[in-house]
Amino acid sequence: MATKTTEQHIQGALDAVLVESTEMPEGTPIVQGYDFNSGIDVDALLDTYSVCGFQATNFGNAVSEINAMLNWRMDPAEKDEWTTDDEIKAARTRIFLGYTSNLVNSGLRDVFKFLAQHSLVQVIVTSGGGIEDDFVKCFEGSQVGGCTSTENKAEVRFGNVRVSRDAQQRFEQWLLPLIDKAVERQVLVGENRFVWTPSKFISFMGQNLNLENKTDSIYYWTATNNIPVYCPAITDGLIGRIIMKHSRSQPKEKRLVLDLTADIKGMNQQATKAKHTGMIILGGGLVKHHICNANLMRNGANHSIFLNTGQEFDGSDAGARPDEAKSWGKIRMDAKPVKIYSDATLVFPFLVQKTFYQHVLAAQKGR
Repeated sequence: MATKTTEQHIQGALDAVLVESTEMPEGTPIVQGYDFNSGIDVDALLDTYSVCGFQATNFGNAVSEINAMLNWRMDPAEKDEWTTDDEIKAARTRIFLGYTSNLVNSGLRDVFKFLAQHSLVQVIVTSGGGIEDDFVKCFEGSQVGGCTSTENKAEVRFGNVRVSRDAQQRFEQWLLPLIDKAVERQVLVGENRFVWTPSKFISFMGQNLNLENKTDSIYYWTATNNIPVYCPAITDGLIGRIIMKHSRSQPKEKRLVLDLTADIKGMNQQATKAKHTGMIILGGGLVKHHICNANLMRNGANHSIFLNTGQEFDGSDAGARPDEAKSWGKIRMDAKPVKIYSDATLVFPFLVQKTFYQHVLAAQKGR
């Protein structure tokens, strides 16, 4: 049996290692970064992210995807027998924004407020803390400060952000009489039946926010601009404890009832009745699944941005990549979804600056 010579072994190794390259498609971007010798230009710096590589390139792709949401217009050729010419002209992407409660305790609260104030998103989904923490901050803002060796019982901590317990108590004192007002409007049986849903109750809270700094609140603006806020876990936190406290002191007929089923129907119809949808989801868990599941009802969202630190190895919802959502039908097969692996506080303000903020500027210049 013949054996290979040393030269043949060497040549075989060279053939395996020094494989001849194939040409990249014409127009493939070259990796490069920002040239600080040209001075500081934040817009130009962020523009280089798309060709920087790694998560910076994902950021650039996310900018393109959000701008695609904002710039979409319905093609008249897509008209069906149920769509009028006026509806075609008015059709825009219905953008679902989702965020977890911890982000409301960060400075991102002001970014979310900006989006609601200018009606830049059409549906919001958050968790219980994402509602109550916005209102609590109207009574006293959270503060930056890490864990110390001596625990301060007057504060609660979210990472390196601290919230006053006194502010939470003042929120409770404000909410309890508001629940009484809500119960007065509640009619559980009969022709005039009216039952609160979490989304209606959140809007009611925003409408009745009578503090001097009410315009700092996300939900003041969602109520003002009729942006529905869905929170299927509204009782998971301080609001739930306050509702329970109220219920314990009242007879059955004077207790607040929240109809979750009606909100599920409402949330799903936000997706099914939309001509075009986009998802921007910060964090994971309930918030991410609730938005994705609604878009499943319309055979998937047209545009999707996931921004979180979750990894897929444990099968978690936060860690699930967009291609997994495609397998469920939550994102359309022809979509170009983006996932950015990052803390949202680092990235989301810059995403808004490159997309929604530019959209507002363009609208103001066009007046």
